[in-house]
Amino acid sequence: MAPKTTLNAKNLETLGAKRLAELVMEISTGSAATKRRLRNELAGSHGSAEAAREVRKRLASIARARTFVDWRKVKALRTDLEAQRKMIVDVIAPDDPKEAFGLIWQFLALAEPIFERSDDGSGALIQSFHQACRDAGLIAKAAKVDTDGLADKVCTAVQDNGYGQFDPLITAMAPALADDGLERLKTLFVRWGKEAKEKKPVGDERKVIGWGSQGPMHEDEVYGSHRDLTVRIAIQEIADVQGDVDAYIAQQPETTRRAPMVAVDIANRLLSAGRPDEALKALDKVDTKGRSEVPFEWQLARVEALEALERGEEAQAFRWKCFEQSLNDEHLRSYLRRLPDFDDLEAEEKAFSYAQGFPNVHQALVFFLRWPSPAEAAKLVCRRRIELNGDLYELMTPAAEALAQKHPVAATIVLRAMIDFTLDTARSSRYKHAARHLAEGTSLARHIVDFGGIVSHDAYLADLRLRHDKKYGFWSLVLPHGI
Repeated sequence: MAPKTTLNAKNLETLGAKRLAELVMEISTGSAATKRRLRNELAGSHGSAEAAREVRKRLASIARARTFVDWRKVKALRTDLEAQRKMIVDVIAPDDPKEAFGLIWQFLALAEPIFERSDDGSGALIQSFHQACRDAGLIAKAAKVDTDGLADKVCTAVQDNGYGQFDPLITAMAPALADDGLERLKTLFVRWGKEAKEKKPVGDERKVIGWGSQGPMHEDEVYGSHRDLTVRIAIQEIADVQGDVDAYIAQQPETTRRAPMVAVDIANRLLSAGRPDEALKALDKVDTKGRSEVPFEWQLARVEALEALERGEEAQAFRWKCFEQSLNDEHLRSYLRRLPDFDDLEAEEKAFSYAQGFPNVHQALVFFLRWPSPAEAAKLVCRRRIELNGDLYELMTPAAEALAQKHPVAATIVLRAMIDFTLDTARSSRYKHAARHLAEGTSLARHIVDFGGIVSHDAYLADLRLRHDKKYGFWSLVLPHGI
């Protein structure tokens, strides 16, 4: 049972309403954010109309503000925005959805002026506006907003989406727009796209907004292409919510359909629509010959298409081929799961043998660590130690940790690779890490009876002192470790 002095809601109730009110007033002194929260709560207790009045007033105040919001003030602004958004959604919308819709649209209109005067490197502010888009969709449906007018509002908003604040808007508004509203929205975007081409300036009327390697950059070239892209993305989103795969595909020019990730987007939609044969054809338009890196998503989509076509043997062959190209453990796991009992063990041994000879030793090491197979990783490190790049500390550090307990010689090799790189290249910023690695090597040496093909720790340390005796910054860091 919690003590009576523990700070929780139940214990605070014992203070009584009068004392709690006095404490809240005292605590809120000097805190504008707390006072705004209290005013919102009071307004909400008097009904949605009063709450709406307070929210409208606060949104107008935020819109008028001109002070720059740096990263230190972003959290406070986000808290303020969230308080207003939640008041609209939780208090006003259930009682008066039409009023709430007007307020949530007023809220969304704050995005551009806020981003113009703020530093949202953390992405905290954009999250509030994306959530407001989703809220707006639910409120619009509850308010039974006229679909023609709603389509107009959505189209206008998306046209001016410079900060990505309206990215989820079309999808969020789909239920409220319904089929008629979505068709109108599509028509509006098509018309807007045509306007740019019809009004395209010529000759001296073309405004130069910059200079590139090929000469002047004209406004219509820059913003016209941006408008085309906006229209294409909008119509694709409409096609998605309507479940119209062909309309989605039609928005992709033939040239871009050969891009791996575009082909994946198309194929995934065709697979969902039960059209695996077309999905495979879309994927096979991508020219993968000579590519050193083929996106995993493309490989996965192709496997799924083959499986959907009941071409299991081809799918298995393709999984193995993909594994051989990339050592991606997910391909191998998927391959092994489909083999009969005991065959999977033989195939795993074959995969390990292949990985041991893979041209990129670091890629092979990543594979063995992810599998995980510390024994195979240790074998790789010991056999191909001269290939290890000590600069890859993001890989080497976890590798040393994974090998330390059962494979101390291999862990020592990895640690020495990082130490040698740091000292050979005089990376003084890494001296403290190299000193720590040397201390770890000292600790591991106590558990090593046979160093195998590498010199003992004492011999390595002596050689290190001989080669780098002038690197005083490093040795000053070594001494505290007692080496």
